[in-house]
Amino acid sequence: MDDQVSACCGNVLVLDSGVGGLSICRSVLQLCPQLHIRYVADDTFFPYGTKDEQFLIARLSDLIAQCHARFHFDLVIVACNTASTLVLPTLRDRFEMPFVGVVPAIKPAVQQSKSKAIGLLATPGTVSRDYTDALVRDFAAGCSVLKVGSNALVEEAEKLLNGEGVDMNVLQGAINPFMQSTENVDTIVLGCTHFPFLKEALKSLMPGVAWVDSGDAVARRVRDLFDGAAVVKGKQGVYQESAVKERHQVLFTGAVPNSLHFQDVLETIGMRNAELSRL
Repeated sequence: MDDQVSACCGNVLVLDSGVGGLSICRSVLQLCPQLHIRYVADDTFFPYGTKDEQFLIARLSDLIAQCHARFHFDLVIVACNTASTLVLPTLRDRFEMPFVGVVPAIKPAVQQSKSKAIGLLATPGTVSRDYTDALVRDFAAGCSVLKVGSNALVEEAEKLLNGEGVDMNVLQGAINPFMQSTENVDTIVLGCTHFPFLKEALKSLMPGVAWVDSGDAVARRVRDLFDGAAVVKGKQGVYQESAVKERHQVLFTGAVPNSLHFQDVLETIGMRNAELSRL
């Protein structure tokens, strides 16, 4: 069953430029509640969506090497659509541990759509990438796909997670192309890991639309890698089936948020009493 909860144990490193990738942690912990997560928010270089390929390869390689020298982890999730589409092949060549990336959920959106007209709401970089065009070509044949890019929604999600109000005018502006389209878009892919945190607000503006993200697919992939013994001992023999569950950690390369609201957010996604510190 796709929603089968796993009792697998292990340590997972999750990387994103801000805190939007916590939406992936929420999905992973729903299926694999015994996993220990160490989340790195590289807020010094927020957002990744505006960075080029060579920068992201160098930056993520450096971050993973730093973390590998300091921490025990069995698997890495790159919780950013932009970084996943650009750097995963290089990271898999450079490091031994398994990597799981995030890509826009085009295939499930097409399967769900009744009108055969879907939208993709992502950062401008993700919307314009060849990788995204390939997903549309491979999985959306015979389906109309309207692509809309927005960096402003990334900022709105960060504000929301830090206890600030969301500017509904910004959200409205981002989705106006879908509302004004004559294509009868009935399903919209949230192609940025920040955007699921805005889902309820987006639903209030377009209640008749299904909003689809990649969180569940990533969680299933992580579960299957652990349960299928694909996460194996590397040279250091780091994978331990009996790993003791520790407090989750959220590490920042820049400023560490100091708000009760952010702790409340962590609790709602399954990371209660997480330790916050600077990397």
